[in-house]
Amino acid sequence: MALSATNTEFEFREPKRCILSVADLQTWQKSPAYEDLIGFILALSTSVKGKQIQDVSGDVSETMQKLLALLETLNSWVDEIPLEDLQVGRFGNKAYRVWHERLEERCPELIGALLSDGLSAAIVELKAYLLDAFGNRSRIDYGSGHETNFVAFLCCLCKLGVIKEEDSAVLVLIVFERYVVLMRKLQKTYRMEPAGSQGVWGLDDFQFLPFLFGSSQLISHESIEPNHFPEADVARRLAGQYIFMSAITYINQVKTGPFPEHSNVLWNISGVREWKKVNSGLVKMFKAEVLGKFPVMQHFVFGSLLSFTK
Repeated sequence: MALSATNTEFEFREPKRCILSVADLQTWQKSPAYEDLIGFILALSTSVKGKQIQDVSGDVSETMQKLLALLETLNSWVDEIPLEDLQVGRFGNKAYRVWHERLEERCPELIGALLSDGLSAAIVELKAYLLDAFGNRSRIDYGSGHETNFVAFLCCLCKLGVIKEEDSAVLVLIVFERYVVLMRKLQKTYRMEPAGSQGVWGLDDFQFLPFLFGSSQLISHESIEPNHFPEADVARRLAGQYIFMSAITYINQVKTGPFPEHSNVLWNISGVREWKKVNSGLVKMFKAEVLGKFPVMQHFVFGSLLSFTK
């Protein structure tokens, strides 16, 4: 995860959209930002290979504690903000917009608590990614593009030297997993819609990276094989230590019917013989179905930390 650089290398500015047409995807896929983001994700995936959550729970640095405190603050707002009455069957509780407005108001303060005084100028770029990491305020929806923004936020902190290489496994197994748990709470509380969901033909309605990172955890495991995770009892028993199993357990809680019917892509993945191949396949899928899709990436913004041009 050798992305860190000195503050003097950046000229912080308001990030802007650069992927304005399908043709821009080619430029994006050759950009420094793409290289940095993919490299960061692959490094994080490698860092958790063969590790359980309990293996890293005693190595939480001060920076990781601050990130967890930020997420806990956002979690507490969900409990504080009263829900609005909803018609039966309707998506999108408008109380989410109140929650998101508070995030917008407090964002500079929340990010500032993570940074040293010399890095405060970076807030203008960091806040763009954090604000878009928890869903769309007007549509009250959430999807893999928002999840990518959270990872972009973490990637930027790494480039600034705030997050260290030795934080990598904790960043995935504790901080990122805590983010996913918060997002599940937001989705259920505010009845958020999946953004651009492919339904049964998508990996998951909301998340992607828990499966990518989680499959790396299970590489070379002596007894847990890919064909085990569709078994609800197995996934539930292992959910406390493996984020892939935590994601499967959540799917089983919110969806009904046979697993092959409501999660066909995951069912097909369970037929792959090795976790290593599952992981490499999910990396290819993430590049194609998230980073390579215009409807997802058209909203992504670029500044000096994640640059569109060389």
